[in-house]
Amino acid sequence: MMENAQQQRRAEKLWTADFILITFASFFLFFGFQMLLPTLPVYMQDLGGDNTAVGLIIGIFTVFALVTRPLVGAVMGNSKKGWLMAGLLLCFVIISGYHWTTSVVLLLLARCVHGVGWGVVTVTSGTLAADVIPAARRGEGIGYFGLASTLAMALAPAIGLAILDGSWHMQGVIFIAAGSTILSLLCAWGVKRKRSNKDVHTANVEKPQAKPSFRSQLFEPKALFPSLLALLIGIVYGGIVSFITLFGKEVNIGNVGLFFTLNAVCLLIVRLISGRLFDRKGHVWVILPGSVLMAAALIVLSYAHDLTTLAISAVLFGLGFGAVQPSLQAWILNRVEPAKRGPANATFYSMFDLGIGGGAMLLGQLAEATSYAAMYRYSFLVVVFFCLVYVSYVWRRSESSLK
Repeated sequence: MMENAQQQRRAEKLWTADFILITFASFFLFFGFQMLLPTLPVYMQDLGGDNTAVGLIIGIFTVFALVTRPLVGAVMGNSKKGWLMAGLLLCFVIISGYHWTTSVVLLLLARCVHGVGWGVVTVTSGTLAADVIPAARRGEGIGYFGLASTLAMALAPAIGLAILDGSWHMQGVIFIAAGSTILSLLCAWGVKRKRSNKDVHTANVEKPQAKPSFRSQLFEPKALFPSLLALLIGIVYGGIVSFITLFGKEVNIGNVGLFFTLNAVCLLIVRLISGRLFDRKGHVWVILPGSVLMAAALIVLSYAHDLTTLAISAVLFGLGFGAVQPSLQAWILNRVEPAKRGPANATFYSMFDLGIGGGAMLLGQLAEATSYAAMYRYSFLVVVFFCLVYVSYVWRRSESSLK
């Protein structure tokens, strides 16, 4: 039986033209997005914005993306590619329009619309990728697909800052980010077909079913538990990306950018392995070890006072987060019927982003009352809670299967 399953897995081709194109579309999309993350706050300050306005650049963007995702997941149906193209076009128009945002108000309004476009493209691109990945290699495929955004995260921020500090300034950043978004649109345009994913996880959906209501399409119950776990790791991730620079200043560590570089490299490496392990062994073999590595990373980080300790924490966190986050998404996609992948992806991304935004605000208040080092030690408790909830769920499932 196991040999037949392995032969079936090898027979399912992953690297089709559609999969390559949607993966490159994701890379170019995230490249343009990541270029703007470290540069727009500087641009906001140049326009006269204060710290509150700078914070709203991320906050207001996230709110509009959160509101948009479940709506798109509910209405897109089989028109995933069309919605993706529309979202990419909207993102291109808004990114290009940043050139003409000559006031704080105009920039914040543009961020609102950009958040809508981002909500559209993140749901539709992930769902379209799930459609072209063979079911037997879903964990591996989602892992490779996630590498695109990880590689963009490793390259784009440094390139964006270099352009900002060079002769092109913000206009150059906007030009390159818009061009990258156009390349993403062209790649998405080349995706021709949808794979038929009939697998053991969704075998029962061959029966005719009534058309689901709009309300039921806004939210996918089967995606709830893994998405709640994604919210917890989002809280931790929000604390990392929001405050690592300030933490470096607190403990007198220069060049904290090394954390992001090593973290991204380890994300790339682990996703080459964790996806295959997910497909062959199941989510327990990936999520549990990954969460332990994340917990260890936070403890090491909280006691870091030099680049060596910072580097160790970056490696541990990259390996742990790189294993857990895509595995949660692949787990969700295995739990739902193909027609529900849109709402499922919307639930997942919304919970994860809610964790990032909420974590940044809550942990920021905690750091204000204590210190950034103490904040990361408290973040360790969030991962411990993650592990307890997850192990409890797995234990109950195994107990019920024995009855």
